[in-house]
Amino acid sequence: MNKPQSIPRVSLTWLLIAQLLVIIPHLGHLPLWVVGLWLGCAAWRVQIYRMRARFPNAWLKGALMLAAGIGVFVSRGSLVGLDAGVVLLIAAFVLKLVEVRTRRDALVLIFLGFFTVVTAYLFDDSMLSAIFSLLPVSALLAAMIGLQQSTLATRPWATAKLAGSLLLQALPLMLLLFLFFPRMGPLWSLPGANAKGVTGLSDSMAPADIAELSQSSELAFRASFEGQPPPRNQLYWRALTLDRFDGRRWSQSGFARLPLQPSWRKQGEPINYQIVMQPSARPWLFSLDVAQTSLEGTRMMSDFRLQRKQPVDRSLLYNLTSWPQALLEPAASTETLRRALQLPDGGDPRSRAWARQLKQQYPQDEQLVQAVLRNFNRQPFHYTLRPKAVGVNSIDDFLFETRSGFCAHYAGSMTFVLRAAGIPARVVAGYQGGELNPSGNYLQVRQFDAHAWVEYWQAGKGWLRVDPTFEVAPERIELGLEEAVAGENSFLEKSPFSPLRYRQLAWLNQFRLAWDQVNYDWQRWVLGYQGAQQLELFQRWFGKVDGRWLALCLVGGGAIVLALIALFLFKPWQHQRDQQQRVFRRFERLLARHALVRQPAEGPRDFARRAAQALPGQARQIQQFARAFEAQRYGGQGQSLAILEQHLRALRRALPWRLT
Repeated sequence: MNKPQSIPRVSLTWLLIAQLLVIIPHLGHLPLWVVGLWLGCAAWRVQIYRMRARFPNAWLKGALMLAAGIGVFVSRGSLVGLDAGVVLLIAAFVLKLVEVRTRRDALVLIFLGFFTVVTAYLFDDSMLSAIFSLLPVSALLAAMIGLQQSTLATRPWATAKLAGSLLLQALPLMLLLFLFFPRMGPLWSLPGANAKGVTGLSDSMAPADIAELSQSSELAFRASFEGQPPPRNQLYWRALTLDRFDGRRWSQSGFARLPLQPSWRKQGEPINYQIVMQPSARPWLFSLDVAQTSLEGTRMMSDFRLQRKQPVDRSLLYNLTSWPQALLEPAASTETLRRALQLPDGGDPRSRAWARQLKQQYPQDEQLVQAVLRNFNRQPFHYTLRPKAVGVNSIDDFLFETRSGFCAHYAGSMTFVLRAAGIPARVVAGYQGGELNPSGNYLQVRQFDAHAWVEYWQAGKGWLRVDPTFEVAPERIELGLEEAVAGENSFLEKSPFSPLRYRQLAWLNQFRLAWDQVNYDWQRWVLGYQGAQQLELFQRWFGKVDGRWLALCLVGGGAIVLALIALFLFKPWQHQRDQQQRVFRRFERLLARHALVRQPAEGPRDFARRAAQALPGQARQIQQFARAFEAQRYGGQGQSLAILEQHLRALRRALPWRLT
């Protein structure tokens, strides 16, 4: 059996440190038994090194792998999938430690560690995660260096210093590859791990859903504009439209999910802006009305929302142009209007009766809409995140009994009344407002900015937006949720340590905004640097370029980089500056013409002695050149190079013949 000391102590130490650093970013989603497995394997490997334990035999290794597989299946419910695969990989990475015997085994473990480091980006691609990943990479490099037969094998800190130096030397090449290497999509399709458990809008809405979002400070997206952002009361971020009501919940009908391009007409000045959207596990995108984007695989649906082919399971950057004053379906189809009038067969009789009364009193649709808004404004309605419970007739109870609620209550009840009065209407769900970061001049829109409003249809005017919440709590639209519920202290009451609750502390708020800007820049310029952004950068630098030109540039640039690296490694200019060696090579070539070739391991003195024996008539000149070369080369005598040249010329003249 090989001795365990065949793996140097410094390399084993760095391997243990590297495994710990690799596991740390995964602690949030790893089952606890994996941590226990690492502690046990690390202790076992240390005892093997101290020769107090043996390596596991084949049967024990098989049993350990089987137990790890069972543990993954029990904790994740499957051995297939991204989450289960990562847990299984980390378990294998840990178990491999106890069977490392030789340098080759250690290299396999190190390379497996590099791969495991990359899997952390599937769960967290933030800047902090990227910076932290340099620590396990440095530890793995130090372990690799420690395997070499050198004096560093016994000096752990010198090993770590060299590993850090190698990383720094690789940074320029990393930057060049990042900028110029073609941005390719993944070679396989996997569900995004960081999209699991995301709190956000769903494709149906009940008041309790919006209430849950109102207690979440998670970021939904960031938006930056060309110029100043629009006023806050115009920031209605559409996500989806809900046109079906079952008496309790609003949801999308099957027709609304069809990719039918709606008719609309551009009108007014457009707004250009960019959004960096957080993972939502949903296919729809956020935008102001009415939006167009060049994002690949995205199209406008029948309800004017933007939707991708695949869910947004990773941070997504896209550019948009919106026309806030555009006409939305001025001539809607009969099917669209029919769906916008759908109501359950029964229930909420008082609301239906009130709608009929309003229709008789206000025959014009616009007058009726204004009457409903005035009712919300003048009656004792109250905006709160702690509404009173309602019964089976939820619309009746809210409008005539409790009169307390938030946006979902007001938007849902108004849409119900308008439909009962014969006016096509629907609920739009999305976000409203956002917090301006003055240093970066962009908006942060969070989950507690979730909002619902109403669209009703008028012939020739299309879909028109009204917001009954504004009539009850205008501060919700103009200032935000925190101001709207300031009296009841319900803002983020489930998150007492959220810095958003302490924005009155200037220093803390400035630090929060500065850190958010750093993360925003990371998402825009690093994570958002994809194919379109790369091509845009090249066109800005080099003008209009195509794929062939880009490929030639990449090949040429790669050749230049490799040439520069070769020049740095071989340093040919230093060889040209060694004039003594240059003269000695001329001496060698001169004697080679007389069949005297210096052997690879033959020193100058031995070569000169052998040449003198072969050419006794020129022995004196040969010995004089050799002694002068040794004196200058090895004796430290500061003689002029001209003396060597003089002895070489004397030898050339003394030879029986000369070749020029």
